[in-house]
Amino acid sequence: MAADKRAKVTWQGDLTSGRGTIDEVGSGAFSGLPVTWAARTGEQAELTSPEELIAAAHASCFSMAFSGRLGKNETPPRRLGVTATVTFVPGTGITTSALVVEADVPGIDASAFDELAEDARANCPVSQALSGNVEITLDAKLISS
Repeated sequence: MAADKRAKVTWQGDLTSGRGTIDEVGSGAFSGLPVTWAARTGEQAELTSPEELIAAAHASCFSMAFSGRLGKNETPPRRLGVTATVTFVPGTGITTSALVVEADVPGIDASAFDELAEDARANCPVSQALSGNVEITLDAKLISS
């Protein structure tokens, strides 16, 4: 079954001096988040940006995909710590999404861990959405086995 997700944004003004607000998301998880061009380019770090939201989406999507693969391997994780860093270059766009995972996975060998991590990187839905447009890297560390 398909699931539609929704967000509503209001923008006022031109690109560089204007301001926007993520007014609401369908889940109600957050609202009233201010966004600006300066936030996208790193000049206004206290506000969010589309890239920060993509990073959150990519990190959470990869976490779910990797957890699912580890579970099917009968080596469910005790803990996955995932960070995604999305790079935006003005005039070019989003160039990379770098995933870093530190995983506590009992009973798995390094080879299987690496194979499942790479499969999750390549096939989580957000990776697939970015694929062909954005370089996606993965640094996967098994911190316990």
